[in-house]
Amino acid sequence: MTVRMHTPNLLARAGTVTALTLVTLGGTTMAPGAAGNAEAASVSVHALRVAASKGGAPYRYGAQGPHAFDCSGLTLYSFKRAGRALPRTAAAQYSRTRHIPAASRRRGDLVFFHSRSGIYHVGIYAGRGRMWHAPKAGSVVRLERIWSRSVWYGRVH
Repeated sequence: MTVRMHTPNLLARAGTVTALTLVTLGGTTMAPGAAGNAEAASVSVHALRVAASKGGAPYRYGAQGPHAFDCSGLTLYSFKRAGRALPRTAAAQYSRTRHIPAASRRRGDLVFFHSRSGIYHVGIYAGRGRMWHAPKAGSVVRLERIWSRSVWYGRVH
């Protein structure tokens, strides 16, 4: 049985309510202790909240937080704060996740951008075709639409 609770109440108790966080999470989340993949889902949603809280932080190549990030530094930092260790690079993070089809993606899953030469970017899926990521030099951590079909998804165990 899946139990759903209204997110604003959970976030209010945690003292982290923002309009951007509510939009990112879509207003609901898994309740702690729910059956099935609830623990993994709660870790992923926690990581998503951490990434959303870093909105506006500057991109800096090689940065792993807490005040600046590159793409894999943001995912590494977010999941570390949620209690899961990830390797440093986007390609190594892809190797460490359970690969899932786009139709099965959930908030908090990792989004990996790839080309013929391999994986070149990673973000955290936020729902509705959007993700939190640290795009490139001169930009900031932000919520953005997934702009390519050349993506794979991975779920952190």
